[in-house]
This record gives sequence, structure tokens and C-alpha cells, in this order.
Amino acid sequence: MTIDLGMPMSPPKPLALRRSTRQVRVGKVLVGGNAPVSVQSMTTTKTHDVDSTLRQIAELTAAGCDIVRVAVPNQEDADALAEIARKSPLPVIADIHFQPKYVFAAIDAGCAAVRVNPGNIRAFDNQVAQIAKAAADAGVSLRIGVNAGSLDKRLYDKYGAPTAEALVESALWEASLFEEVGFFDFKISVKHHDPVVVVRAYEMLSSQCDYPLHLGVTEAGLPLQGIVKSSVAFGILLANGIGDTIRVSLSAPPVEEVKAGVKILESLNLREKQLEIISCPTCGRCQVDVYSLAEEVTQALSGFKNPLRVAVMGCIVNGPGEAREADLGVAAGNGKGQIFVHGDVIKTVPESQIVAELLAEATRLAAGQDEVGPPEVIAGR
Repeated sequence: MTIDLGMPMSPPKPLALRRSTRQVRVGKVLVGGNAPVSVQSMTTTKTHDVDSTLRQIAELTAAGCDIVRVAVPNQEDADALAEIARKSPLPVIADIHFQPKYVFAAIDAGCAAVRVNPGNIRAFDNQVAQIAKAAADAGVSLRIGVNAGSLDKRLYDKYGAPTAEALVESALWEASLFEEVGFFDFKISVKHHDPVVVVRAYEMLSSQCDYPLHLGVTEAGLPLQGIVKSSVAFGILLANGIGDTIRVSLSAPPVEEVKAGVKILESLNLREKQLEIISCPTCGRCQVDVYSLAEEVTQALSGFKNPLRVAVMGCIVNGPGEAREADLGVAAGNGKGQIFVHGDVIKTVPESQIVAELLAEATRLAAGQDEVGPPEVIAGR
């Protein structure tokens, strides 16, 4: 028997059609074309510490990450790539700066893709043909990753600053070098710390090429600031169909980047929603500590992967209505809470039992045992 959890049979349509782009393969993940927008992050471990790096990759996988990048600043890290690429559950991108030799090492090690920074790879332009051949022979894609903090000096001198125009020119110049040797399996990023510059750069870039685009606001900062900056830039771009893969760059554990990226995509209907907690913003009408209650409910349901919408409301104005719109909910006040399932009040419980009752009902819904009877009142102790 199929149980209706109250969610739409198919997700609501996004705000705009995706921009038509080429498609590249990053290991088992397709990027661009009609592929879903993917979420990326980067390990913070020393890459040569293989065990720690693989543990962190496992954590990122569990959080919903699709692609992981690892830093390769030295030979010791390059030597570790083969084992990491072989054991990682996610496609591994090697992040290369300054030394083109590590590009070849990453390809030979079996990495799914390589990120190159045209602003600081020494003699990179002279080795494009060799890199393209090695990548093509191995079935490895590339990312041309332009960054405002490491813009080629020639372009910095030309524009006087890492403007959107400078970032785009750098990216398209490097793209043209690969095009000349018949290599097209790459995506492009043009990152800046200012979300306004980011939006302008990606809009310009999307109008001048059909390569898949990796969105990012670089050096975005601590979680609050970084998530706000990334959400603003990604929201504008993705809502207009621009962007094929994203990374929310934060000064925080990489799992937090993945959680934020997943929620951004869910909010734009670009990824199927899983657990969603709706809670009121609190005001003087509240008769319960909504913040604490919502935190407790979120923690209790953190392991759920079902597409479940749970409402935690704290007053009689919007509470009952919002709770009825959710799959499961509570409208709390005066020391008790009305528990709703699919719009029906099934019981009233003391405030101390709200979290336990929501967890029990969520478990029943997830198990397909939704048998709603008449409202029940559980007396307080």
C-alpha cells in the first residue's frame, strides 16, 4: 500500500528553464545538459593523510555531496591521489595550482577531473595540448577555475581590478586554447567574493559560451555571511537557468557547505525535498519557546530521508493553518500541543511530550502505517 505523505507527486517546476549547455562527465556524475544541478565541496584535510581525507569524504557523502575536490599543493599529496580516487565514494577532483606536473599526476592517478587556475599555473598555456591529450585519453574532464584573488597579472593590469569583465576574459581565453586543440570537456567558474560581481560575471559568461558553469562565491566568510552571499548569488543565477554545479564556500567544516548547498537547491525546486521543518519566527503571541522546540524536533528527525514536511508553530493565529498544510505538525501553546497529521488533529499532548509524539508519528508515516483515528487527548502529569 502506498501512503500519501502530502507532498506533490512531482516537484514544483523551477522558476526558469535551465540554460542549454554542453555536458561533461565528472566520474559517475554528469554536469550540464539536462543533468541535475550537483553540489560540491572540498576537503580540509591534508590530502596526503589518506585516512582522514577518506573519512571526511564519507561525511560529505552522507550529507548529500555529489562531487569532492582535494588540494594538491605538493608531491606528497599527488602521490596519495591514486588511493583516494580508488576508495572515494564520490568523484574526486584534484585542485592544482602553480605546477602543471601535478595535472598529469592527477590524471594518471585516476581522478575524475582536474581543476586548473589559469591565473597561477606556470607555463600552463604552453602545455595545453599535452594536458588536453592526457585528459582525453583518460576520459577526464577539467574545470577552468578563475578566481579574483589569483587573476592573471596581465588582466589585472588591463582592468585595474578583478572585475566581472576581467574574470570572463580570463576564462574564455583559456577555453579558446583548449578549443584550438579540439578539447571541449571542461566546465568554467569565475569566482569573486562580491555576489554582485559574481552574478554579473556568470551572466556575461553564459551569454558568450555554452560550457557548463560551476557557481561559487569565493572567500565568502563565516557561515552566516557566506550562506547569505552564496544564496543571493546562486538564487539570482539559478532562478534564471544559469548554473550546473555549485559550491557554497564557507569558513566552516565542509559538511556545512554541503548542507547549505542542498537546501539552496531544494528551495529553488532543483532538488527533491527531504525533511523540511517549518517553524514560525516567534512574536509576542507565542506561548511556547518555538526556537528550542524547533531545534529539538530537528534533532529528533535528523535521520529521516523521507520527503516529510513538519510544522512547528507557536500561536493560534497561523499555527493551526500551517500545521494543517504540513504532513505532520504541532500547534503549541498553554502548556500543550495539538498534533496534526495530514491536516487532521489526532491528539493533544502536554508540551513535554510534543517531540516524542512527533517522532513517533513521523516514524509511522515513514513506515507506511498511517492509520489516523479520532482525536485523542493525553492528560498531563
